[in-house]
Amino acid sequence: MIRNDLTEPFMSLRPAALSLSLALFAALPATAEQYRLGLITPPPHKWTQTAGSIAAEIAEATEGRVEILVMPSGQLGNEARMLQQLQTGAIDFAMLTAAEFANRDANYGVFYAPFIAADTQAAAALLRGEVAQELLGGMDLFGLQGLAWGMAGMRQIVTSGEVTEAAQLKGLRVRTVPLAPEMDFWTGLGAAPTPMPLPALYDAFANGQVDAMQIDHEGTWNSGYWKHAGTIIDSRHMIFPMAAVASARKWQGIDVADRAVVAEVFARQVAAMVDLYGEIDAINLARLEETGVPVIPADRAWFGASVDSWYEDWRNRAPLLAALEAEAGALE
Repeated sequence: MIRNDLTEPFMSLRPAALSLSLALFAALPATAEQYRLGLITPPPHKWTQTAGSIAAEIAEATEGRVEILVMPSGQLGNEARMLQQLQTGAIDFAMLTAAEFANRDANYGVFYAPFIAADTQAAAALLRGEVAQELLGGMDLFGLQGLAWGMAGMRQIVTSGEVTEAAQLKGLRVRTVPLAPEMDFWTGLGAAPTPMPLPALYDAFANGQVDAMQIDHEGTWNSGYWKHAGTIIDSRHMIFPMAAVASARKWQGIDVADRAVVAEVFARQVAAMVDLYGEIDAINLARLEETGVPVIPADRAWFGASVDSWYEDWRNRAPLLAALEAEAGALE
């Protein structure tokens, strides 16, 4: 199971973030219904910033009846743990990567299909399409109320050595998450997918425990992975989806009118965040290009037959993949 996949290291941020969260918690009005929202990203990350903006707007719109305390940096545990707590009602809301769902139902892995989206605009369209809505509506399978699909930046590749062609990825230890569609992508390339918690990645990459990583430009820049990089491959080969969800048990306890407010604010603000990722990726790519680390483009053809093989396998494993491919084709 996936444990953490952030775009910035956060271990050193935990004490400060925890102190801030506890202070905010203590300051909440006693008459407010208090809820907790968990996520694994640190305070500076766009997901966390969006969660804070959502909480502030909901508190104002409900006149303080719904107060959401944002708990970043994995304070409530890793994503597997947070999902368990959501199912029992121990926590109320979360913004989770799609990996925990994909590990339980293959259909939730379709957004990880390589090159299903040409860019962040296409990714945004798919995350608002019919397949996405079907999957969001099916979150009751996990004891959740689906609120919105979001994403981080498109996936890129950072290697410690020089890479100019896909054949050079063979045998490399590539840090990834223990997620079947992603692991299969790397295995098909002849690489050795190597799951590890993201907080351990910087040191592992610096000391040679892993040879490469699948990440995004935001994380590569903010976390400083580029300092130990030999090549940055601007591949944009996968979406990195996120689901904003509520505990189904706790959702039913919120007043009907307030539920409508919460659902609308989440949907609108997460959509606005998704729309920013094209700009976020472009800004960080420009920064990386100025570091002197070679940045090379890579399209689907660069990866050869491995991508086609991935689709042949996953069309059988995830019935909704064909429908998502049809939606993607209509965008071209």
